[in-house]
Amino acid sequence: MEEISWKTRTKLLLKDEAINKLSRAKILVVGLGGVGAYAAEMLCRAGIGSLHIIDNDTISPSNINRQLLALKSTIGESKVQLMKDRLLDINPKLNLKAEEVYITYDILENILDKDYDYIIDAIDTIAPKIGLLEYSINNNIPVISSMGSGGKTNPSLIQIADFSETYNDKLARTIRKRLHKRGIYNGFKVVFSPEQINPHAVKPIENESNKKNTVGTISYMPAMFGSFMAAEIIRSIGEIEDFKY
Repeated sequence: MEEISWKTRTKLLLKDEAINKLSRAKILVVGLGGVGAYAAEMLCRAGIGSLHIIDNDTISPSNINRQLLALKSTIGESKVQLMKDRLLDINPKLNLKAEEVYITYDILENILDKDYDYIIDAIDTIAPKIGLLEYSINNNIPVISSMGSGGKTNPSLIQIADFSETYNDKLARTIRKRLHKRGIYNGFKVVFSPEQINPHAVKPIENESNKKNTVGTISYMPAMFGSFMAAEIIRSIGEIEDFKY
Protein backbone atom coordinates (compact mmCIF):
# COMPACT_ATOMS: atom_id res chain seq x y z
CA MET A 1 0.00 0.00 0.00
CA GLU A 2 1.33 3.42 -0.94
CA GLU A 3 2.30 5.49 2.07
CA ILE A 4 -0.12 8.34 2.73
CA SER A 5 1.68 11.69 2.81
CA TRP A 6 1.07 14.01 5.75
CA LYS A 7 0.25 16.69 3.15
CA THR A 8 -2.51 14.63 1.51
CA ARG A 9 -5.40 16.71 2.88
CA THR A 10 -3.61 19.98 2.09
CA LYS A 11 -2.97 18.82 -1.48
CA LEU A 12 -6.64 17.92 -1.81
CA LEU A 13 -7.53 21.55 -1.04
CA LEU A 14 -4.75 23.49 -2.76
CA LYS A 15 -3.25 23.38 -6.23
CA ASP A 16 0.23 21.89 -6.74
CA GLU A 17 1.52 25.37 -7.59
CA ALA A 18 0.43 26.69 -4.19
CA ILE A 19 1.93 23.68 -2.40
CA ASN A 20 5.25 24.27 -4.18
CA LYS A 21 5.26 27.96 -3.31
CA LEU A 22 4.66 27.18 0.34
CA SER A 23 7.44 24.59 0.36
CA ARG A 24 9.89 27.20 -0.98
CA ALA A 25 8.84 29.94 1.47
CA LYS A 26 10.94 31.20 4.36
CA ILE A 27 9.16 32.77 7.33
CA LEU A 28 10.46 34.43 10.49
CA VAL A 29 8.35 34.14 13.65
CA VAL A 30 9.39 36.32 16.58
CA GLY A 31 7.62 35.60 19.84
CA LEU A 32 6.37 32.11 20.76
CA GLY A 33 3.73 32.93 23.34
CA GLY A 34 -0.03 32.73 23.01
CA VAL A 35 -0.04 34.12 19.45
CA GLY A 36 3.30 33.20 17.89
CA ALA A 37 3.45 29.51 18.77
CA TYR A 38 0.08 28.88 17.13
CA ALA A 39 1.14 30.88 14.07
CA ALA A 40 4.38 28.90 13.75
CA GLU A 41 2.58 25.56 14.06
CA MET A 42 -0.10 26.48 11.50
CA LEU A 43 2.64 27.48 9.04
CA CYS A 44 4.51 24.23 9.62
CA ARG A 45 1.40 22.06 9.22
CA ALA A 46 0.55 23.90 5.97
CA GLY A 47 3.91 22.90 4.48
CA ILE A 48 6.02 26.05 4.78
CA GLY A 49 9.53 24.89 3.92
CA SER A 50 11.72 27.12 6.11
CA LEU A 51 11.04 28.68 9.49
CA HIS A 52 13.21 30.87 11.70
CA ILE A 53 11.84 31.12 15.25
CA ILE A 54 13.02 33.50 17.98
CA ASP A 55 12.11 33.91 21.65
CA ASN A 56 14.08 34.25 24.88
CA ASP A 57 11.40 33.28 27.38
CA THR A 58 10.58 30.20 29.42
CA ILE A 59 7.21 28.70 30.31
CA SER A 60 5.56 30.05 33.46
CA PRO A 61 2.42 28.77 35.23
CA SER A 62 0.43 31.83 34.10
CA ASN A 63 0.97 30.78 30.46
CA ILE A 64 -1.08 27.58 30.80
CA ASN A 65 -4.47 29.21 30.19
CA ARG A 66 -3.62 30.21 26.60
CA GLN A 67 -0.20 29.16 25.27
CA LEU A 68 0.30 26.14 23.03
CA LEU A 69 3.58 25.09 24.62
CA ALA A 70 2.52 25.60 28.24
CA LEU A 71 1.82 22.45 30.25
CA LYS A 72 2.42 21.50 33.86
CA SER A 73 5.27 19.36 32.56
CA THR A 74 6.93 22.21 30.60
CA ILE A 75 7.05 24.92 33.29
CA GLY A 76 10.51 26.48 33.33
CA GLU A 77 11.50 25.13 29.93
CA SER A 78 12.65 27.17 26.92
CA LYS A 79 9.86 28.13 24.53
CA VAL A 80 12.26 28.04 21.58
CA GLN A 81 13.45 24.51 22.35
CA LEU A 82 9.91 23.27 22.95
CA MET A 83 8.73 24.82 19.69
CA LYS A 84 11.72 23.44 17.81
CA ASP A 85 11.03 19.90 19.02
CA ARG A 86 7.34 20.20 18.24
CA LEU A 87 7.80 21.57 14.71
CA LEU A 88 10.35 18.91 13.79
CA ASP A 89 8.02 16.25 15.17
CA ILE A 90 5.38 17.54 12.73
CA ASN A 91 7.78 17.81 9.78
CA PRO A 92 11.26 16.32 10.29
CA LYS A 93 12.31 17.75 6.90
CA LEU A 94 11.50 21.33 7.91
CA ASN A 95 14.41 23.73 7.40
CA LEU A 96 14.36 25.21 10.89
CA LYS A 97 16.52 27.82 12.58
CA ALA A 98 15.80 28.38 16.28
CA GLU A 99 17.38 31.11 18.41
CA GLU A 100 16.91 31.95 22.06
CA VAL A 101 17.61 35.67 22.09
CA TYR A 102 15.99 38.93 23.20
CA ILE A 103 15.38 41.15 20.19
CA THR A 104 16.81 44.67 20.15
CA TYR A 105 17.22 46.86 17.10
CA ASP A 106 21.01 46.86 17.52
CA ILE A 107 21.31 43.11 16.99
CA LEU A 108 18.74 42.67 14.25
CA GLU A 109 21.24 43.17 11.42
CA ASN A 110 23.43 40.42 12.86
CA ILE A 111 20.83 37.73 13.53
CA LEU A 112 18.19 38.26 10.84
CA ASP A 113 18.29 37.55 7.14
CA LYS A 114 16.91 39.75 4.39
CA ASP A 115 15.41 36.99 2.26
CA TYR A 116 12.33 36.19 4.32
CA ASP A 117 9.12 35.93 2.37
CA TYR A 118 7.26 37.15 5.44
CA ILE A 119 7.86 38.13 9.07
CA ILE A 120 5.44 37.44 11.91
CA ASP A 121 5.69 39.89 14.79
CA ALA A 122 4.15 38.23 17.82
CA ILE A 123 6.15 40.23 20.37
CA ASP A 124 4.24 41.61 23.35
CA THR A 125 6.73 44.22 24.56
CA ILE A 126 6.97 47.62 22.89
CA ALA A 127 10.68 48.30 22.27
CA PRO A 128 11.57 45.04 20.46
CA LYS A 129 8.25 45.15 18.60
CA ILE A 130 9.01 48.62 17.25
CA GLY A 131 12.53 47.53 16.31
CA LEU A 132 11.33 44.49 14.37
CA LEU A 133 8.65 46.47 12.53
CA GLU A 134 11.14 49.19 11.60
CA TYR A 135 13.66 46.57 10.40
CA SER A 136 11.02 44.83 8.28
CA ILE A 137 9.83 48.03 6.64
CA ASN A 138 13.34 49.42 6.06
CA ASN A 139 14.33 46.15 4.36
CA ASN A 140 11.10 45.84 2.33
CA ILE A 141 10.15 42.53 3.95
CA PRO A 142 6.40 41.88 4.25
CA VAL A 143 5.41 41.77 7.91
CA ILE A 144 2.21 41.05 9.81
CA SER A 145 2.00 42.18 13.41
CA SER A 146 -0.24 41.09 16.25
CA MET A 147 -1.99 43.81 18.18
CA GLY A 148 -3.62 43.21 21.55
CA SER A 149 -5.70 40.07 22.10
CA GLY A 150 -5.86 40.51 25.86
CA GLY A 151 -9.09 41.59 27.50
CA LYS A 152 -11.17 40.45 24.52
CA THR A 153 -13.54 37.53 24.09
CA ASN A 154 -15.43 37.99 20.80
CA PRO A 155 -13.64 36.17 17.94
CA SER A 156 -16.09 37.47 15.33
CA LEU A 157 -14.53 40.95 15.64
CA ILE A 158 -10.97 39.88 14.72
CA GLN A 159 -9.76 41.64 11.57
CA ILE A 160 -6.77 41.81 9.24
CA ALA A 161 -6.05 45.34 8.07
CA ASP A 162 -3.35 47.86 7.32
CA PHE A 163 -1.88 49.24 10.53
CA SER A 164 -3.28 52.68 9.75
CA GLU A 165 -6.83 51.26 9.92
CA THR A 166 -6.69 50.00 13.52
CA TYR A 167 -8.98 51.45 16.18
CA ASN A 168 -10.00 50.72 19.77
CA ASP A 169 -6.63 49.06 20.35
CA LYS A 170 -4.38 50.48 23.04
CA LEU A 171 -1.30 48.59 21.87
CA ALA A 172 -1.75 49.88 18.31
CA ARG A 173 -2.16 53.42 19.64
CA THR A 174 1.12 53.18 21.56
CA ILE A 175 2.95 51.69 18.58
CA ARG A 176 1.50 54.34 16.25
CA LYS A 177 3.04 57.14 18.33
CA ARG A 178 6.48 55.49 18.23
CA LEU A 179 6.38 54.67 14.52
CA HIS A 180 5.18 58.13 13.54
CA LYS A 181 8.37 59.52 15.07
CA ARG A 182 10.25 57.25 12.66
CA GLY A 183 8.20 58.38 9.68
CA ILE A 184 6.18 55.15 9.46
CA TYR A 185 2.42 55.57 9.17
CA ASN A 186 1.18 52.54 7.27
CA GLY A 187 2.28 49.84 4.84
CA PHE A 188 2.12 46.69 6.94
CA LYS A 189 -0.65 44.32 7.98
CA VAL A 190 -1.90 43.66 11.47
CA VAL A 191 -4.33 41.35 13.18
CA PHE A 192 -6.45 43.27 15.66
CA SER A 193 -9.86 43.44 17.30
CA PRO A 194 -11.76 46.67 17.96
CA GLU A 195 -13.61 45.03 20.86
CA GLN A 196 -13.68 47.29 23.91
CA ILE A 197 -11.73 46.03 26.94
CA ASN A 198 -13.48 45.79 30.27
CA PRO A 199 -11.36 47.91 32.68
CA HIS A 200 -11.86 45.26 35.36
CA ALA A 201 -9.72 42.92 33.22
CA VAL A 202 -6.66 45.19 33.59
CA LYS A 203 -4.40 45.06 36.62
CA PRO A 204 -1.48 47.51 37.12
CA ILE A 205 1.88 45.91 37.92
CA GLU A 206 4.97 47.42 39.48
CA ASN A 207 8.71 46.87 39.24
CA GLU A 208 8.69 45.55 35.67
CA SER A 209 10.54 47.52 33.02
CA ASN A 210 8.71 46.05 30.03
CA LYS A 211 5.11 46.07 31.25
CA LYS A 212 2.85 48.45 33.15
CA ASN A 213 -0.28 46.29 33.21
CA THR A 214 -1.42 42.69 33.20
CA VAL A 215 -4.51 42.09 31.08
CA GLY A 216 -6.85 39.14 31.50
CA THR A 217 -6.89 36.63 28.63
CA ILE A 218 -9.03 33.74 27.46
CA SER A 219 -7.75 30.52 25.90
CA TYR A 220 -8.91 30.94 22.31
CA MET A 221 -8.25 34.59 21.44
CA PRO A 222 -4.42 34.51 21.18
CA ALA A 223 -4.68 31.22 19.29
CA MET A 224 -7.07 32.79 16.81
CA PHE A 225 -4.85 35.85 16.35
CA GLY A 226 -1.98 33.48 15.53
CA SER A 227 -4.12 31.45 13.16
CA PHE A 228 -5.30 34.61 11.38
CA MET A 229 -1.66 35.64 10.87
CA ALA A 230 -0.68 32.24 9.51
CA ALA A 231 -3.72 32.18 7.22
CA GLU A 232 -2.87 35.57 5.77
CA ILE A 233 0.68 34.45 4.97
CA ILE A 234 -0.35 31.07 3.56
CA ARG A 235 -3.01 32.60 1.32
CA SER A 236 -0.66 35.38 0.20
CA ILE A 237 2.35 33.21 -0.60
CA GLY A 238 0.25 30.44 -2.14
CA GLU A 239 -1.81 33.03 -4.05
CA ILE A 240 -4.92 31.26 -2.78
CA GLU A 241 -8.25 32.80 -3.73
CA ASP A 242 -11.75 32.11 -2.48
CA PHE A 243 -13.54 29.48 -4.55
CA LYS A 244 -16.29 30.79 -6.79
CA TYR A 245 -18.81 28.74 -8.76
